[in-house]
Amino acid sequence: MNVGAVGWAKTDPVDSGTRRVVTDGARILHDPAGVLNSLLRACQSMSAPHVRSGPSWPHCGHGASPADPTGCRGIHVPGLSDCLAHLTDADRTAYLAELAPGADIDHRGTPFTEPVLRALLGALRDPAMGKPLLGNTRFDEATFTGPAGFDGATFTGLAAFAGVRFTDHAELGLVTFSGPAGFVGATFDGSAGFHGATFSDLAAFGSPMFNGSAGFGSATFNGSAGFDGTAFTGPAAFTDATFTGLAAFAGATFTGPAQFSGGRFAVRADFGGAVFTGPAGFDQAAFCAEVRFDEATFAEDARFRSATFPALSALGPLTCTSRVDLSESVFGAPVTVEIAAAEVQCVRTRWESTATLRLRYATVDLSRAVLSAPAAVMASPRFTAAGGHTVDETPLDGRDPGVKVTSVHGVDAAHLVLAETDLSDCLFSGAFHLDQLRLEGTTTFAPAPTGIHLRHRIWPYRWSQRRCLAEEHHWRAQAAPQPATQAGQPSSSRLWRTGRRHTDTDRTPTPQHVAAVYRQLRKAFEDGKNEPGAADFYYGETEMRRHDRTGTSRAERGLLFWYWLLSGYGLRSSRAMSWLLAAMTTTVLLLVLWGLPTHTPDLVATGTLTHGRLTLTTTTPDPTLTGPWHQRLTTDRAEQATRIVLNSVIFRASGQNLTTAGTYIEMTSRLLEPMLLALAALAVRGRIRP
Repeated sequence: MNVGAVGWAKTDPVDSGTRRVVTDGARILHDPAGVLNSLLRACQSMSAPHVRSGPSWPHCGHGASPADPTGCRGIHVPGLSDCLAHLTDADRTAYLAELAPGADIDHRGTPFTEPVLRALLGALRDPAMGKPLLGNTRFDEATFTGPAGFDGATFTGLAAFAGVRFTDHAELGLVTFSGPAGFVGATFDGSAGFHGATFSDLAAFGSPMFNGSAGFGSATFNGSAGFDGTAFTGPAAFTDATFTGLAAFAGATFTGPAQFSGGRFAVRADFGGAVFTGPAGFDQAAFCAEVRFDEATFAEDARFRSATFPALSALGPLTCTSRVDLSESVFGAPVTVEIAAAEVQCVRTRWESTATLRLRYATVDLSRAVLSAPAAVMASPRFTAAGGHTVDETPLDGRDPGVKVTSVHGVDAAHLVLAETDLSDCLFSGAFHLDQLRLEGTTTFAPAPTGIHLRHRIWPYRWSQRRCLAEEHHWRAQAAPQPATQAGQPSSSRLWRTGRRHTDTDRTPTPQHVAAVYRQLRKAFEDGKNEPGAADFYYGETEMRRHDRTGTSRAERGLLFWYWLLSGYGLRSSRAMSWLLAAMTTTVLLLVLWGLPTHTPDLVATGTLTHGRLTLTTTTPDPTLTGPWHQRLTTDRAEQATRIVLNSVIFRASGQNLTTAGTYIEMTSRLLEPMLLALAALAVRGRIRP
């Protein structure tokens, strides 16, 4: 182990000795100030063909000129003054004849053609294995022109390919690297095939360039695999790859599709700061320990379907312009998920322990998710990275940073908490224990349609404003019937919202089912001491019962109709007060016209004198009403009628002489008007009760 000053890593200029160390398999473990990252990038930019100074080894120099004084950079073949590519045929034949399987070779800087490479590997082929067998191998800064196939070779010692360049397809499939393998700063202009390759020790790919496709399918990395800063321009396939040691992809760039499906990460995996321009697939991947996606960026879908995270404690913060799919994944430990994405899919996702989903910009689908412990979905403020700075969300600028939940269908909501979420399009039908669902903070539901409408194109009406469930919107839109809203078209605030299965009546919840959902959610509001919120859901529940023709009898529907008409189910005080004023006005008018007598009848006393004893009998004649209509409509009679009505409202007898019709009018008033007043008071209490 060496210890040096920070000046050793200076980049203006990069010291040649420093560059040899960095490009020979160096891997950054801790670099909080970014000094070593800057050095690594500087060394990467100094690829072999552009370095004017000569190499540190004795080189061939073939083709040197004033414009290129270095000439060929290939190292001398032992005992000769030329590299393997520029030896005479006789010298090359003699050199290759001396090689034996398992021999150490050093061909740094050598320009290989396909025939030269084939001849070299042929000389090292093990008859027993039928494949080339190489010891310590140095191909640093070599150039392979044309297809380069290594025929499933085995490298028993060091395999150094630092700064190497493959101009065509590089086939290293089924190759076994028993010792450290270094491809730091390598450039693959064509496709690179490492399918089924085995890396028994360190595999260092720090900052190479894969300009074509990179195939590592079914590859096995028994040591640490370092792909930090690697640029994958074409498709990158790590399908079914096994990482027994650290898998480091920090800062890697994937321009094409990136596939890690079926991969197994036995220890820590690091994708911090990685950039995925194309789709990224981690389906059925097994992350047995921690995995970092801090500040990773996905321009297209990021799929983690059926992935397993038995020990993950934190996922993110990551940014995705499209969709993050966690469907059918399994999280075994307490975890915090931080995602800024347009869409997050958690269909059938299993959370074996507590989970906190802190999201931004996202539309979330929790259909049939399995919650074995409390889980919270919440809208989050901007994420803060480990360094203290805010995470870049530029790809999502201009969108609403809020969180919209679209479905909890099939979820046992006893463990679910929704905080600061938009539930205007959320489907609750099919969920369990909705009465135990916790709604925290500002929770938004879909409003009823606005504006004035015409029933049968004649009668004007408007919908009472309240919070509605998406299921009610879908049923009413289908019953209207309304045309389906086109995909991507915003729904009109004057109409009920249509569902995804608008034309399928069998898939749209009935009023009976919607009433049950309202009932359970009302209980959740009541348990949370949110009486005004519970009132809206009671209104919705009763409204659905009124429209239910299967579970509600006709008599009950008729009773609910009058309950709705008179007071909005005891929740619309203005409606009850309007009916009360109308009833009082009508009663006053009826009393003035028919209820009050023309004159108050006088008492009549009659007496009988029998044997010196006088007996008196007092009678009151029945009140009578006479006179034309215009004489009945007077201010005095209106005042008397008003006093009678006010007494009736508070359930008191007026004591006023009335005609027979007036007596029945007063009895009806004393029955109806106190009830309307009570309904109005009940509605006011439901709105202002904390």
